Amino acid sequence: MKRVDVVYSLITDITNSKILAVYNVDRSSWSLPGGAVELGESLEQAALREAKEETGFDVKVYGIVAINECRFESISEHAVFFTFKAEIAGGEEEILYPEEISEIAWLDIERADELMPYYKGGFGELVKGKDITYFNQGVK
Repeated sequence: MKRVDVVYSLITDITNSKILAVYNVDRSSWSLPGGAVELGESLEQAALREAKEETGFDVKVYGIVAINECRFESISEHAVFFTFKAEIAGGEEEILYPEEISEIAWLDIERADELMPYYKGGFGELVKGKDITYFNQGVK
C-alpha cells in the first residue's frame, strides 16, 4: 500500500464564521484548499503551493489543527491528511485550473460541516481550538 501525504489549509474570514472551500471537479465534492505533497516538498511548501493553485491566494500557514488518515483499499493508498491553520497574505481569488476546481466559496461553518464532515467535532472546534506547532527542521 502506497503512503500519500496530503495537506489542507483552513482559512477563515476575519469573524471566524466562514471557511474558504473549493469544489473539486474530479470528486464532485467540496474540500479545503489542498492536495498531495510532491516529492522533495515539505508539508508547508505543499500547503502554500496548493492554496495558491486552487484559490489564487498566497497564504501563511501556522500550526496543524488536524491530522486524519484513511486507507483506500480500492487504489491501494494510505493517505495521511495534515490540516494547517492559515490566513490570506496576498494574491487575488482566482481559479487557475478550472479542470480541477470549478468554484471557490466562503461557507458558513455549519454548511462547511455538512459538505465536509471529515473532522471530529467539526470546523467550529478546529477554528476555536489550539493548533499544534509545526516546525520544518530542514534538510540535515
